[in-house]
Amino acid sequence: QVQLVESGGGLVQPGGSLRLSCAASGFTFSSYIMSWYRQAPGKERELVATISSAGGSTNYADSVKGRFTISRDNAKNTLYLQMNSLKPEDTAVYYCRVGRQYWGQGTQVTVSS
Repeated sequence: QVQLVESGGGLVQPGGSLRLSCAASGFTFSSYIMSWYRQAPGKERELVATISSAGGSTNYADSVKGRFTISRDNAKNTLYLQMNSLKPEDTAVYYCRVGRQYWGQGTQVTVSS
């Protein structure tokens, strides 16, 4: 069965960095577009970034452009999100997603001094 397991979240000060990982299994990882989403308290889940199956094409939400980088290692079946210059408004639970119905359990990112 499809499994997505996020890791790498935590508490970081404004201006700091974190790298999230999403370990995938149960499907042919290299064949699928992958995405990161986030959900802040009291807000709807929103798309953060998307990467094509081979990694050659990426798209970002305007709010994270220039600060976040999505990448993947198809040999390791792992998706990444490098987050730099973090702001308090980046605080959320971050999820990876494949297809329409498969989500990870999420990892909490808190940006606070």
